[in-house]
Amino acid sequence: MRRRDFLTSVVWGASLGAAYARAGEGPLRVAMFQADVTPPLGSPLSLGNRPPANKIVDPLTARGIVLLGAGPPVVLCAVDWRFLLNETHDAWCGAIAEAVGTSADRVAVHTVHQHDASGVGDSAEAILAAHGLGGRMFNVAHAKKSLQQTAEAAGRAAKKPRRLTHLGYGLAKVEKVASARRIVSPDGKLQVWRGSRTRDERAKAAPEGLIDPNLRTVSFWDGHEPLVAISYYACHPCSYYGRGDVSTDFVGMARAAREAALPGVAQIYFNGAGGDIACGKYNDGSTQNRPVLASRLERGMKLAWEAQKKVPVTAADVDWRVAPVGLPPGRSLNEKKIHKTLKDPDAKLISRVLAAIKLAWLRRARAGHKVRPCCLRIGPVYLLHMPGELFVEYQLAAQQMRPDAFVCMAAYGDLGSLYVGTKAAYSQGGYEIGMSLVAPEVENVLMAAMRDVLKVKP
Repeated sequence: MRRRDFLTSVVWGASLGAAYARAGEGPLRVAMFQADVTPPLGSPLSLGNRPPANKIVDPLTARGIVLLGAGPPVVLCAVDWRFLLNETHDAWCGAIAEAVGTSADRVAVHTVHQHDASGVGDSAEAILAAHGLGGRMFNVAHAKKSLQQTAEAAGRAAKKPRRLTHLGYGLAKVEKVASARRIVSPDGKLQVWRGSRTRDERAKAAPEGLIDPNLRTVSFWDGHEPLVAISYYACHPCSYYGRGDVSTDFVGMARAAREAALPGVAQIYFNGAGGDIACGKYNDGSTQNRPVLASRLERGMKLAWEAQKKVPVTAADVDWRVAPVGLPPGRSLNEKKIHKTLKDPDAKLISRVLAAIKLAWLRRARAGHKVRPCCLRIGPVYLLHMPGELFVEYQLAAQQMRPDAFVCMAAYGDLGSLYVGTKAAYSQGGYEIGMSLVAPEVENVLMAAMRDVLKVKP
């Protein structure tokens, strides 16, 4: 076994035992990287159940940072795809780690979750191929190429880092973008459901609901020169989709606007715990509304940038923690029924694709696989990176765990489990719960992991 593999296996082996790295005084450096991951025309999008790519509205990218000087390098990467599932997520972490000279447990890779984009899961693809449906979920060759190009971009960037002397952090409220998908009555029943686009007047009139209204931005500086701005906001990034128009959607438009406003400052966007958050209250799904949503999000980014505090940092201010945990598979997952759907030639493609995703996850969970909640602390800032399509309650809970700190959350890491609700939500039912592949006990597991990486006593 290679030394790097051995060290990684030691780190992964401790159940809820956080791997902890703290460096002494010393210089910090940061490198920014970016790669094109736009699928070619004709590629399947999302879950393969929509029209294939027939138009490139704007290019999709994988972009991130490599932090050096505080132990082995740490990587944060955001990909403009819908999801990375199971072993595919592991492969991205591993390839990037090898390229920059670190271990896979020090790499956090997330998707932004735009729906007019690729959704990649190699184990699900293998199951589909065995049933004559290979290549129907995503463009396999392009997915492999994108991984290679992203790893190479990160490796090149790591060889030419910039000095990191200061950290900036600020937040601002985003007006009329996010709204709760699920409106629950006082007696705990699901009253109203709305998606990313809503035309139903009753659903539009319902309250905004439980959200995190704030966008948080963290910036890295070399003296007086800003190098990168990383934004975190919890909301499904979908205005309209399903037409074959490949796009970064309104979040990509806002990100691009900030790039234009701050030339030379790399812009990275992470989707927070937005599993039960979307634009439905403020979005009718029209093409005209996408730039409206983008403008509102951009304003939040601008205000967070202007509100930021700036503090000096060294390697002594940096911690990296990871808490590997196994997620309990949903009790409703029935392998016989899953196989029956897979084998049914008359079943809809989306049903068979979802069956493959369920089977891939179920096998992985039963094999004892552990996902890796992780946290990068730099001074007063905690960047918490989580698996799954989390409900916003996890994000709000993390902030309450460390009210003394500036806590940012990125969800949509390993998305093999699909939606991850709260324990209460599983008794309420609804679309997200029907799509979730984990059991209600997942809340206890992930809350404990969050306390671990945030260094909070139970």
